Amino acid sequence: MTYLIDRRLQGKNKSAINRERFLRRYKSQIKDAVGRAIKGRSITDIENGEKVSIPVKDVNEPNFGHAHGGVWETVNPGNKEYQKGDQFNRPKGGGGAGRGKAGNSDQQSEDDFIFELSREEFMNYFFEDLELPNMVKTQLTATTEFKNQRAGYNMSGTPSNIHVLRSLRGALGRRIAVGGSSRKAVLEAESELVALLEDGAPLDDPRVVELKRLIHHLHTKLLAIPFIDPFDLRYSNRIKVPKPMTQAVMFCIMDVSGSMDESRKDTAKRFFILLYLFLKRAYDKIEVVFIRHHTAASEVDEEEFFHSRESGGTVVSSALHLLTKIIGERYGSGEWNSYVAQASDGDNWDNDSVLCKQLLIDTIMPAVQYYTYVEITDGPPQNLWEQYAEVSDHHPNFAMQKIVTPADIYPVFRELFKKQVK
Repeated sequence: MTYLIDRRLQGKNKSAINRERFLRRYKSQIKDAVGRAIKGRSITDIENGEKVSIPVKDVNEPNFGHAHGGVWETVNPGNKEYQKGDQFNRPKGGGGAGRGKAGNSDQQSEDDFIFELSREEFMNYFFEDLELPNMVKTQLTATTEFKNQRAGYNMSGTPSNIHVLRSLRGALGRRIAVGGSSRKAVLEAESELVALLEDGAPLDDPRVVELKRLIHHLHTKLLAIPFIDPFDLRYSNRIKVPKPMTQAVMFCIMDVSGSMDESRKDTAKRFFILLYLFLKRAYDKIEVVFIRHHTAASEVDEEEFFHSRESGGTVVSSALHLLTKIIGERYGSGEWNSYVAQASDGDNWDNDSVLCKQLLIDTIMPAVQYYTYVEITDGPPQNLWEQYAEVSDHHPNFAMQKIVTPADIYPVFRELFKKQVK
């Protein structure tokens, strides 16, 4: 058996390449394991990593076996009864003295390979193949943001932006250029003075005195060149360049009326937590608006949306009216992609359900990219579902799904936000 040890220097993450290769090779098995893990954990813990198990038969590597050939001998420690050449009877039962029973030849056992996914890897598999539908559309407009970008150097600026190395490099070049002729004259004068002294010229010779005076003058001139001059200073220059970004806003509407018991509210909360994590992960530039309603609707923050205990009757149209108002006041300029996700048990006043349908068909659907309605109930569809079913006949960007148990949250979510076929 040959063992290969990787001793390449790759820092503290020296096995990162091998890990990525493993994830690519066993992608389907890991995705299945992630799917099994999701069923047994809370949506609120979805951001944590996970230990997933992969059948060992799927991770077996090919290897070479070395069989014993010919005549060979072995030495076993602890033998005090037999010597070389002794013969003894074969033990009854075919071997060891164990008391276990042999398994059925038709039975198969399978060990699992335990592999721990990091938080980032788990979220990658969790949200793979998901996106906001219709993100790119003909009426999509892009807002222009600006980012700072380095653009050479300036001769003026603030002291905090001085580029030291560039300034010193310029000062060195200036000193070389300005003092070049003087240094050349110093070398010539020193060479002539050495030649005169070697020829026996006295120190009071007029030429020797003149050369010494000239050399002293040139050295003084060179020392007078400043080490650094304001002319040498260079400042880092940064300019703002346009950075196009698409904008999107997601409206989360949740029914908190009396008909929504705690279990249904918990299911709705889990659905929106999952949606919120997905949006924050999938898009950098996106705003989330939380609307909760009973007989009246209100816009709330994330904390109140998930944890408030307020309850009451059910008037769904109040939330749709508030939604229309917010879109018109803050997101109606044509620069935003608007998405709506609504969760309810479907219980609503009959007349109000008809009003909700008309609001969707006439006002809301033309203004949004995608609208999804999730009904949380274990019984037959309610009157709101029956009215909403007619909306999809007029607007294909409207989707509906039903959640019976918390285990249905993730399959419904994937169905609602699966990638569209181009």
